[in-house]
Amino acid sequence: MCKVYNSIGCLTTAKSHLSRHNINDFNSINDILNFLHKFQKLRQEIISRHEQLIENEKNILETEILNLYTRIKKDKARFKDIFLSEIEEVRQQLNNISSLKHFNFIQRFCTYIKQWILRKKLQTLEINLDYNINNSVRDLLDQLQHKIERKNYITSHFRDAVSESCFSEINVIDNKKRIIEEVKNSIYGALGEHKVVKELENLSDDNILINDFSISFNPALYNRQEDYYVKSVQIDHLLITPSGIFLIETKNWSEKSLANLDLRSPVEQIRRTNFALFKILSGDFSKNRLQLNHHHWGAKKIPVKNLIVLTNTKPNEEFQYVKVLTVNELIGYIKYFKPVLTNGETQRIASYLLGLNG
Repeated sequence: MCKVYNSIGCLTTAKSHLSRHNINDFNSINDILNFLHKFQKLRQEIISRHEQLIENEKNILETEILNLYTRIKKDKARFKDIFLSEIEEVRQQLNNISSLKHFNFIQRFCTYIKQWILRKKLQTLEINLDYNINNSVRDLLDQLQHKIERKNYITSHFRDAVSESCFSEINVIDNKKRIIEEVKNSIYGALGEHKVVKELENLSDDNILINDFSISFNPALYNRQEDYYVKSVQIDHLLITPSGIFLIETKNWSEKSLANLDLRSPVEQIRRTNFALFKILSGDFSKNRLQLNHHHWGAKKIPVKNLIVLTNTKPNEEFQYVKVLTVNELIGYIKYFKPVLTNGETQRIASYLLGLNG
């Protein structure tokens, strides 16, 4: 089985973006795609569940309101008896005082004051009887009013009540979809790259795959022949085999994307990477590190082949400097070439490039 290093680049990009937004509940690209596919269904399930919750709340409120009416009625009767007993007690005290006989002015004056106080108390209790009864069940009346208002709101504004109830959950799922949409291209790119990796894993263990190979140059590399500088390169897959090195750029593009003039040409991208890799492998330092076997005719060349792998469809045209394949054509194309490197040379090249990978 082919030796594989590094995660695929698009997957790393997508995971990093989601992680920055605290979305860590997806274990694979398929989990993300399933979420997108089922999004409307998941959203409707949330709404339906809250519709049932609001309907249940309405039924519970109706029961609670009836129970409160009963409890308030009983408590009012109980407190009325208590206050009437208090009134009767004050009235009895007043009668008792009125029946007393007094023989001097001071006694008569004290009795008068007591009578006045008791009459005022009796008057206050009688006037405020209903208020005191209602005040004694004030908490229950407030609860009743609140529940009646809530029930009336649910009855007349059911959709609004459901929207308010499920707002938080809907906001979470909508926000999750929005964040995923921001890296949708990377997600679909990761799906394509994953297909390529799974295909390349079928190669024998003398093949080495480096995913998401990238390197920066300071100073930039200058291509004299085409007059441009290369500051950095990134390639989806770098496959080191006994037959040479394969630069593989994967595109999970539809026919519409193939015809889109705004999308950057992968041909140009892979040519720049090829130039940079040639400069890396042809330098004096790399030659000392690679220790390739010498032939009496001269220095051995490391073949580098440029591949663009399309996971859906490919153009009919052929292109200079690069071979365009489908995933199903990939293994057959790689195996077509005869070995030119020993296993030791292949491993040294891979180790050298892994050390440069940024």
